[in-house]
Amino acid sequence: MATRGSRSEKVKRIFQQFDGNHDGGLNREEMAALVVAVNPRVKFSDEQINAILDEVFRTYAEFIDPNKGLTYDGLLRTYDDGAGDVDRDFDALGLELNADESIKDSDVASSSSITDERAVEAQKKQRTAAWAVSPNHGIVFDETWKLVDDLEILVKRLKSKQEKDGKLKADNNNNNNNVDAFSDAGWSRELGPSSEISEKRIYWEESSHDYGVFVKELGVLRSKADGARSREEAFDGHMAIGRVLYEHQLFKEALVSFKRACELQPTDVRPHFKAGNCLYVLGKCKESKDEFLLALEAAESGGNQWAYLLPQIYVNLGIALEGEGMVLSACEYYREAAILCPTHFRALKLLGSALFGVGEYRAAVKALEEAIYLKPDYADAHCDLASSLHSMGEDERAIEVFQRAIDLKPGHVDALYNLGGLYMDLGRFQRASEMYTRVLAVWPNHWRAQLNKAVSLLGAGETEEAKRALKEALKLTNRVELHDAISHLKHVQKKKGKKNGNGNGGEGPFIVVEPSKFKTVGEKTTLRPDLATALQIRAFQRVTRLGKCDVEAVRKEMRDNDVPVSYSGSGGPTKSIRKPNLEEILRRLLSSLKPDTFQGAIKAINEKILSLLDDSGSGRVDMGMFYAVIAPLCGGHSDKRKRVAFDALLWRPVNEGSSQITKTDAVKYIKLLRAIYIPSHGMSEMLEVHGEEEADSSMTVTFNQFLTMFDDPDWGFGIMTTILKLEANDRNRHGNQVCSVCRYPIIGSRFKEVKARFSLCNQCYSEGKVPPSFKQEEYKFREYESEAEAMKAKCVCFSMQSHKKPIAT
Repeated sequence: MATRGSRSEKVKRIFQQFDGNHDGGLNREEMAALVVAVNPRVKFSDEQINAILDEVFRTYAEFIDPNKGLTYDGLLRTYDDGAGDVDRDFDALGLELNADESIKDSDVASSSSITDERAVEAQKKQRTAAWAVSPNHGIVFDETWKLVDDLEILVKRLKSKQEKDGKLKADNNNNNNNVDAFSDAGWSRELGPSSEISEKRIYWEESSHDYGVFVKELGVLRSKADGARSREEAFDGHMAIGRVLYEHQLFKEALVSFKRACELQPTDVRPHFKAGNCLYVLGKCKESKDEFLLALEAAESGGNQWAYLLPQIYVNLGIALEGEGMVLSACEYYREAAILCPTHFRALKLLGSALFGVGEYRAAVKALEEAIYLKPDYADAHCDLASSLHSMGEDERAIEVFQRAIDLKPGHVDALYNLGGLYMDLGRFQRASEMYTRVLAVWPNHWRAQLNKAVSLLGAGETEEAKRALKEALKLTNRVELHDAISHLKHVQKKKGKKNGNGNGGEGPFIVVEPSKFKTVGEKTTLRPDLATALQIRAFQRVTRLGKCDVEAVRKEMRDNDVPVSYSGSGGPTKSIRKPNLEEILRRLLSSLKPDTFQGAIKAINEKILSLLDDSGSGRVDMGMFYAVIAPLCGGHSDKRKRVAFDALLWRPVNEGSSQITKTDAVKYIKLLRAIYIPSHGMSEMLEVHGEEEADSSMTVTFNQFLTMFDDPDWGFGIMTTILKLEANDRNRHGNQVCSVCRYPIIGSRFKEVKARFSLCNQCYSEGKVPPSFKQEEYKFREYESEAEAMKAKCVCFSMQSHKKPIAT
């Protein structure tokens, strides 16, 4: 990463290269030549060139000389705002930076008279960070320089004492944080350069005596700033104090200064922006978002003065929203940033990553490819592009792109870990284990990588190595998944030993039996096809955590937060809202979820539900239908869920004020429900809806009639009975019982074959898998929801057998 000095020198060389008439400005012709030269692979039309120049000259109007064009300071500002990559453009033009050009003016000034005004300015530049002397964002008042000098001394003293006492801690790649190893946040730290966070995080010991003394002395400096001759000078002082503290990663103290600056000038963008950055670093995403929204409001009401900052505000606002788990909302702001600044490669990368995060893979690929086009060495963009390609099934291309990311950044944990997962999916277990080994070399405490390494080694047939890897994973975490994996490994080894002893080692681990050969014993035993469907729905319910949302909360949301009526393309009135607004409602309904978990829920809901509800691609969703669709999977009694689903349909404008719903709505809802949750019957049923809408448009359905339609096992959502059984029992363990096929402990229902007496778990039963040693014409299974139920049945059986024995004489 270039220093600020070499960066400005590179911009100066670029400026001089295209300032053909040497008048100190770049006119439209010279700017056009610059745009074309630094983008050699792009064939611009005249309209595109004019549009770019219009945007530059409008956005940076304060740096435009009417007679000369864009000044050097203006060009520097465009690069500072992330409109281009200085290093890339400098290299593309084939320019070189001579060593003597980087000599500071301050070296000359220091030998001059101390009263020389230029020498004083140079000394200020030398002793202060670049932000302090940058146009518009630097120090304005001379008294502020004194505060900065005093503060630098205080910080230096604190750092010296904490380093001496061993209290100052910095991140490195050997702990859990691994700041450099992961994809960068891509956020703009400054109002000037939007550079990546490359330095390691420093942690100050805030409970030490030295830190307490520092805070007291800092309070004295803040009092001096408050005692300035004018409000503007006080603002200047607090902003400067905040920025010095921010540079030294004293974020809590920096936040205090920026908050004070916000009080002094509430409509100024800068203190809100900087306060938002501090809050984000401190992990307070909601407060960070609020500050960025205030910055955005100030920028939008400030006219052209702050127009050039809007892309950075949009980007940081998006990142803060992602920190809350609000990915759909973040997409909106990244998109706005990319529209305002088409060359903002970070905005495009973040947009692509967010789109990938909500399952919109094609759009993600497009945005990420644009980001890579603008910055070919962007490792993080390559990593997320590869993940998107893998999700679309383009695995070979994904491997190439992952490898490119690793070539650019060999310790890139995300790329290594995800490539390992891709190799696992392809059955290339040896290569997968190599990737996980490389992850652990960078981050030794990555327990998931350690567990996946064990699984991949097991897949590669290296049982002993897999066992060792599992033991290492167990040292890192005590999660139940690891205990299950170890138990599974032991059973596999036992089974392998038996096979080697009887010569049947060549037989496969299972055979798949056609559905007609699976019979059930007893009315309670679930049919195999029903269980397969219910397991898929239950998996979706668990990913989205809809079961944690009480269905009464959905009813309350409908009652307390009405949605304005709008008209769709077909002309019918609907209560529809945009996806980001829907995300806000879901955040309220699922408020207990952590941000990462909520992101996963939004992705699943977007892929499975919103993609069908927004089949026109308008970005709007019918809320009545949405509430009705999620109600069956929410928490609460089944009768309440069905009632809320009916009430959600009543809430739609076409039914509002009535106690009955139109048959059109009822039919559409049931078919939509099946299309979403039982996709094997999906779109063909959806296509039939339109024909029935006309025929039944005048007919209505009561709640009892709705229940009959809903509970129909063939044409309704009768599968809900099985889903309820899974909800109640799918965490039940059956003691030491293991599945005869997968060898994992049985969790949920146990399906016992009554003749051969082997047992299957939910998953293997639903897939029709049986052990190869039990080949029969047909299989009869009895379902046990718990081991207590199995023991009870066994006792009854023994009792019946004892009664049948003849009485001895």
